[in-house]
Amino acid sequence: MEPFKIHILGCGSALPTLSHYASSQVVEIREKLFMVDCGEGTQMQLRRNKIRFTKLQAVFISHLHGDHCFGLIGMISTFGMLGRTAPFHVYAPEALGPILQIQLDFFCKGLGFEVKFHPIDTTRKIVIYEDRSLTVETIPLEHRTPTCGFLFREKPKLRHINREMIDCYEVPLSQLNNIRAGMDWTTPEGVIIPNERLTTPADPSRAYAYCSDTRYIPTLHELITGVDTLYHESTYAEDNASRAQLYWHSTARQAATVARDAHVGKLLLGHFSARYDDDKCLLDEAKAVFENSWLTNEGLVFNV
Repeated sequence: MEPFKIHILGCGSALPTLSHYASSQVVEIREKLFMVDCGEGTQMQLRRNKIRFTKLQAVFISHLHGDHCFGLIGMISTFGMLGRTAPFHVYAPEALGPILQIQLDFFCKGLGFEVKFHPIDTTRKIVIYEDRSLTVETIPLEHRTPTCGFLFREKPKLRHINREMIDCYEVPLSQLNNIRAGMDWTTPEGVIIPNERLTTPADPSRAYAYCSDTRYIPTLHELITGVDTLYHESTYAEDNASRAQLYWHSTARQAATVARDAHVGKLLLGHFSARYDDDKCLLDEAKAVFENSWLTNEGLVFNV
């Protein structure tokens, strides 16, 4: 099965600490790399995690709070110094467009590549990126500024060739792609060989949902039902539920409730408040509701 991994670069919240970097992840899928959020210090984390700058195709910015986007212009500048030539795509709320252009004009004159900005509507669930193997959809969230999450979903895969049966019926190599796509094979004698005899089932398609800063949304699970892995912010424990409500964030228990109601495979917790010296209290709280919960931490890699 092709790799589908989540590289955690930063999982802290707005206030800097010595424990965590600001929000950023890299989604690795079928040898393609996509960044989700780009807080301050992200490019240093790329170095530490040995992720090649030149392989990043795009960044998806969930909202315009500094701990999710202050690292963007510095990273783009570094791309230029490294001699990047491939276009770099930025998907973000519309308000970032003119701000980013001012920064590019002032700090990044003479870039050898194009920065393509794609404004996104954070209020609708819509496909904003698509290629032959993947779609990325927005997930509307509720925060103090326009915010959305992102749903990375593999497209249905081709079936696997059963080599023994292909050889048995002397299917020519030129027909293998058609067989993978589901076609039957007709022998020179006119006998139809069902596709199910020539192939084995395709690997299941996988999905990853990234839910950035948001207050608890009781209906959120309807948009992410059945995803293999869910990242949901868990800034506070229940002892600070009033603070979570005030600042439009979620508690670990609320994140776990979304995971439980959405029947996801596993839950990743992140965006931890600086008030917690030990994040384990958040994990314990989440596990009481949804057992397969995990703390994110810089340098960890999760398989979807």
